[in-house]
Amino acid sequence: MLTIIAGTNRPGSSTLKLAVYYQKKLNEKGVEAKVLSLEELPDNLLKTDLYGKRSEGFKPLQKLVNASEKFIFIIPEYNGSFPGVLKAFVDACDFPGSFYDKKAALVGISSGKYGNIRGVDHFTGVCNYVNMHVLSLKLHIPFIRKEIDTNGNLTETDTIGFTNEQMDRFIKF
Repeated sequence: MLTIIAGTNRPGSSTLKLAVYYQKKLNEKGVEAKVLSLEELPDNLLKTDLYGKRSEGFKPLQKLVNASEKFIFIIPEYNGSFPGVLKAFVDACDFPGSFYDKKAALVGISSGKYGNIRGVDHFTGVCNYVNMHVLSLKLHIPFIRKEIDTNGNLTETDTIGFTNEQMDRFIKF
């Protein structure tokens, strides 16, 4: 199973819109993909799901992670890196079994001009630590609000081409 993780809990985010776009395009390629939005995290995650504890609200998310062999992380830029909620999510998941020896593709997005280059690099370090195999083609999509239309579709030809290439390579990875 392939799971696309929208790496923020911000309501109405471009991150979730891009995750749904990836899901739609993967489905068109014959690949079933689930979207896990970090909006689904329990509100009290920091009190209930860290340090070996497990809440009822987190159990279905953990089950999805355990069942997944591949992950696409859509990672927005927050203060020059990735969102803390994404790190808290990874920390809350069972270690090492949740991500160990599984595969990941990384997509950085930003409202600015760099497409979260540093955040993707930082998150690559986290992936390496939990022993995930990261696809070498990492995407950085700047000015995301100009790249995605109101229907959730990418509009720029280059970006469409790069996301298709990443998906095709990830399917074979």
